[in-house]
Amino acid sequence: MINRPSITKEHSFTGHKDAIYALCGLNEHEFVSGGADGHIIKWDTNGYAAGKVVAKVSTSVYALSYDPSRDHLFIGQNFDGLHVIDPVAKQEITSLQMTRTHIFDIQFDDDFLYIATGDGAIYIVSRESWKLVKTLNLSQKSARTLQVDEHRIYAGYSDGCIRVIDKKSYLLIQEIQAHKNSVFSLCIDPTNKMILSGSRDAHLKIWSLEDGNTLFLTEDIVAHMYTINNISYHSNGLYFITCSMDKSIKIWDSGTFKLIRIIDKGRYAGHGTSVNKLLSMPNKNSLISCSDDRTISVWDINFSK
Repeated sequence: MINRPSITKEHSFTGHKDAIYALCGLNEHEFVSGGADGHIIKWDTNGYAAGKVVAKVSTSVYALSYDPSRDHLFIGQNFDGLHVIDPVAKQEITSLQMTRTHIFDIQFDDDFLYIATGDGAIYIVSRESWKLVKTLNLSQKSARTLQVDEHRIYAGYSDGCIRVIDKKSYLLIQEIQAHKNSVFSLCIDPTNKMILSGSRDAHLKIWSLEDGNTLFLTEDIVAHMYTINNISYHSNGLYFITCSMDKSIKIWDSGTFKLIRIIDKGRYAGHGTSVNKLLSMPNKNSLISCSDDRTISVWDINFSK
């Protein structure tokens, strides 16, 4: 029997003046958002107070990432490079102009930042010196999404390929023609046994990570009507969520990959336009979503009711 959660829309945050593309958690109850208006706004799910602007840049923001151990918030500003700020002090730590194109994703480990860009390059930046240490040029099409683990960099591109790179040698390990169109989202599951990919072709694909360095396709699901913009696992690992240009959010069982709930405008007063990013909050059952409709929704996903 499929365990279907109850869904409650807890709150809708407003304040952005244009489409919202990026979400990033700061702690158990606070997060930041960014989008086409260039504002980076901090929100609190405890009490749902009005948001506070912690930074402003002059062009759209597609990528945000946060390292709580160092209080580093990484902002990818289109056409103007990387900004690193302290979101508490609201002070810029450093900035780096490594590209004049879009920054689509930022991932990090203890030593490096990994930055996916519209010129097809992955830029690797030292977190000690803030210097560019390596540029990986593996495609002339945009690098749209990244995931990193202890040994590898996984990158999804607009040419439909997933490329796997060794983190030490920076050598290409594997190149897969994974989708018919752009790969917009990659997500490693909490057990590190699978990586999920979502594409403009609306397919959700599950790849096994258990066979050494080689990705192996295990599931291919037509998951949405249009582009899959983002994939996110809940912190408990029991389910994952996808969102799409088709305006819907879908909840999937992690073990069976079966669809267990759809959040949309008709059923739950969901978003009216493309849903661009998802964020699971660890302190509650909360899921955060953002959209081209300029709103951020807070959803309670409860399996106990």
